[in-house]
Amino acid sequence: MYFHYLCTIIIYYSHEVNTPKRIAVLGSTGSIGTQTLDIISEYPHLFKAQVLVAGRNADLLVEQCVKYRPALAVIADISQYDRLRAALGPLGIEVAAGDNAVCDAMERDDVDTVLTATVGYSGLAPTIRAIKAGKDIALANKETLVVAGELVTRMLKSSGSSVLPVDSEHSAIYQCLVGEDVDMVHKLIITASGGPFRRWSKNELEHVTVEHALHHPNWAMGSKITIDSATMMNKAFEIIEARWLFDIAPEKIEAVVHPQSIVHSMVQFSDGAVKAQLGLPDMHLPIRYALGNATRLATSDPQMTLADYTSLTFERPDTERFPCLTLAHRALAHGGTTACVINAANEVAVDSFLRQKLRFVEIYPLIMEVLMQMTVMSDPGYDDYVNTNAEARRKASELVENHKF
Repeated sequence: MYFHYLCTIIIYYSHEVNTPKRIAVLGSTGSIGTQTLDIISEYPHLFKAQVLVAGRNADLLVEQCVKYRPALAVIADISQYDRLRAALGPLGIEVAAGDNAVCDAMERDDVDTVLTATVGYSGLAPTIRAIKAGKDIALANKETLVVAGELVTRMLKSSGSSVLPVDSEHSAIYQCLVGEDVDMVHKLIITASGGPFRRWSKNELEHVTVEHALHHPNWAMGSKITIDSATMMNKAFEIIEARWLFDIAPEKIEAVVHPQSIVHSMVQFSDGAVKAQLGLPDMHLPIRYALGNATRLATSDPQMTLADYTSLTFERPDTERFPCLTLAHRALAHGGTTACVINAANEVAVDSFLRQKLRFVEIYPLIMEVLMQMTVMSDPGYDDYVNTNAEARRKASELVENHKF
């Protein structure tokens, strides 16, 4: 997706001045979703939670609906529908359930912006529907572009949609590129904390537990992305996402380990200059920036004081200990459905690890085995991605069950 597509909305409101922007929060009960609702609470004159969508956490969804009074509440888990309707019907809030209802909600006329905060492959279908409907998208679901970046890019060229990234790394790159000539970019540098195992030896990694992996040193995130951070798969995905977001050649994108998580990413230009965006490790800033369509909104949140961070360090990532990082350029080099396979296998691997069916050091070998067994499709359409995702998941689950990798 070309950078000028990201820059198309600099005018702050999408409709009448003083009318709050109506937001559909896809994944409202997750980490990004709940922080998005914090932002909506902070600026009630600017934003309105119009649609709230959750996966299966009906209790929290009900609490959110009571507080924010959206027009519609949707839960993907159909079994929770009656419970949701009983709680919200008396409040006059429309209720729906199921994957089709989630996608349908993205097309509503009373929604201006869709914030996609679901985790994993599940964000692809509703994001595509939002693009078809011409909605503005605040993108926190990196897997949409990891799985189907080429398809999504083509769709955006013929859609009225524009996309602003919510991931802190891509928001940082976006901010560094504002006002710059993209042709002068020498390199995008995506920073990584290094996760909880930055100093662990290969032998120590053999004994990683779920509790170890979920203890991130800097960020409070959901379990899936926390494990991806521990394996550095999240950086592989962010490299792929950056390639499509900013239309930058893969060889111009790299990751660097920055343990303090203060520099969120950098851009190096052809004249040797390097621009960086700094901030506290807090997702409220990039969410606020995306919802505001690249307009900076004043906040009472704590401000960063540089004197508190007298040492900012950077290291080359160790791909021998963290081989998942190498999958980014492998996926971009092979193209087609390669990244879709990697994502599907990784989702099964992470879930299996969390359920203690797979060891931490077996995540990468499982993904590689699935890749070896799958045929990569070039120039795939949407149905090809759906079928590839399903088949890769089936193979990965079977391999975990039989421990054949």
